[in-house]
Order: sequence, then structure tokens, then C-alpha cells
Amino acid sequence: MTATDPALTALANGWAALSLLHGRIEARVERALQAGHDLSVREYSLLDVLSRQHDGEGGHLQMKQVADAVVLSQSATTRLVTRLEDRGLLARYLCPTDRRGIYTNVTETGLQLLEEARPTNDAALQEALAEAARHPELAPLVRAVAAVDGG
Repeated sequence: MTATDPALTALANGWAALSLLHGRIEARVERALQAGHDLSVREYSLLDVLSRQHDGEGGHLQMKQVADAVVLSQSATTRLVTRLEDRGLLARYLCPTDRRGIYTNVTETGLQLLEEARPTNDAALQEALAEAARHPELAPLVRAVAAVDGG
């Protein structure tokens, strides 16, 4: 394959369109969350992921799992957890069965903020996708996003 190979060009164009769609969505959601709730997209995502934990088997996530879920390195995730803990939105405690393990849970304040921010996040996401759907190069990707999970 050469750099002018049509398959490579199509792949590169597809990747560029996907990157553009992601950037537009993230920027729209970021502006809305910051303006309405003083939260970044990453902070919202972390609160959302951690709010889904439960006390049953496999219910608490390890920091690597959390990092994977919010698409950050473990060190960046730890810094993010610390910032949200400093704001009173998260709390850490020792695992009752393994004193080396540390759990991170969303506080009542964090859950309240998350519930207040969820409609803002969802509306900004819908707006970003609707805007993107009007662009021929992005419309197929918007349809693919809508089709995930039976959308």
C-alpha cells in the first residue's frame, strides 16, 4: 500500500471525520457543563462511572478500571479523583477485606451535582449530534452513534 492508496485515503478520511465529531461533541458538552455546573467533561465522566459502583461482588472498580472508563492514565485519574475529593464530591476509604485496597465513592454532594448536571450533559450531547448530523461527512457517524445500544 502506498500513501495514495484509495483504501488508506478512505481510512484517513474516516478517522479525520471521527476525530472531528468527537472534538465537536466534547467541546459542546464541556462548555455546557462548565457554565452550568462548574464541571469538566472528565469530572462528569468520573462521577458518572463511580456512581454506578455497588457493594456487591465486582461492584467496586480498581483505579485502572476507572482510568480505562474515563480514558485517562492512572496518574491523571488519581489527580482527578484528588481534585474531586478536595471539592467534597468524592470520598476514599480502605477496602474492608483488603487493607491495601482503596475505594472511591461519590458523596451525597457529588451525587446531587451529578443528577443536576445529567440533563445538561444529555441536552448538550443531543445538540452536538443534531448539529453534526447536518454535515454530510459526519452524518453516517452520527447514525452509527445512535445505533449503538439500540439507539
